[in-house]
Amino acid sequence: MTTKMIICLVAAALLFNASFAQAQQPGKVLRIGYLDNSTASGSAVLVDAFRQELSKLGWIEGKNITIEYRFAEGKNDRLAELAADLIRLKTDLIVASGALAARAAKGATTTIPIVTTATGDPVELGLASSLARPGGNVTGLSSLTTELNSKRLEILKDAVPKLARVGLLRQQVGSQLIAGDPQLKELRPAALALKIKLEEIETELDSKSLDHAFQIAKQKKVNAIMTTAGRPLFAARKWIIELAGKYRLPAIYFQREFVDEGGLMSYGVDFDDLYRRTAVYVDKILKGTKPADLPVQQATKFEFVINLKAAKQIGLTLSPEFLAPANQVIK
Repeated sequence: MTTKMIICLVAAALLFNASFAQAQQPGKVLRIGYLDNSTASGSAVLVDAFRQELSKLGWIEGKNITIEYRFAEGKNDRLAELAADLIRLKTDLIVASGALAARAAKGATTTIPIVTTATGDPVELGLASSLARPGGNVTGLSSLTTELNSKRLEILKDAVPKLARVGLLRQQVGSQLIAGDPQLKELRPAALALKIKLEEIETELDSKSLDHAFQIAKQKKVNAIMTTAGRPLFAARKWIIELAGKYRLPAIYFQREFVDEGGLMSYGVDFDDLYRRTAVYVDKILKGTKPADLPVQQATKFEFVINLKAAKQIGLTLSPEFLAPANQVIK
């Protein structure tokens, strides 16, 4: 009996290994679609984090996977077309960077697995039935964007003495403003509670339009600047940072990369971590796990980063008490 059991176990192991080898055979290359409403250059640092983690998990571009990148270049009305293009290519999985990309991918397919990199509330966005049980073909990571905007506004008030007016930069698409932005549902009442006048400034994200937006901010006599969170705004960060310095306006951003490149301060989730965790979900799904069985995970790592060089350039003095909670202070 023992001998028979051993033979059965060995046979089962050989069968499993043969099946796994067949699934991972050198000639089989899986196709991943990557959909983003910003730019390739602006998102490169996050895409690199995603690709490096995929590589650690054994997925190598050109060897066992190929990635089809589609960037809308800030033109959100192109997302549906780009998502449809990825469907036509018969991708095995789509990575959707941000809420708008996720919505476009979801609208294009109900069967191909979709992994989100960093959305707000996927239930409110109609992407999942619940965080614990998404229930469809979409799962991934949530960035808590809406909730963190209020915290950024509080930090800005602590940093700037007698803060009364804050210019809020929002992306504009052609002549049509993005409708139903859930970030504003949180920000507007938060500003009222803090007794801050929120000056909402709609802008396209090229250098000329952004400069005009900052001119408007100065005309409205704002004491500081912040932006809503989003991939196109992240991609335009170099222009935004330069203009904040040019117009000597304190600013708080939603990702640390703004500060790494010369911005004043940031408070938000660790997006590199979110994109690495996205790669883990991609790995699980490519190996057979269904998206509906993978709960949406929320961000767990947060960063508060301050750049004292930027503060000095605009004549802003930050107290030791204000600096104390920061994860990093760049001197």
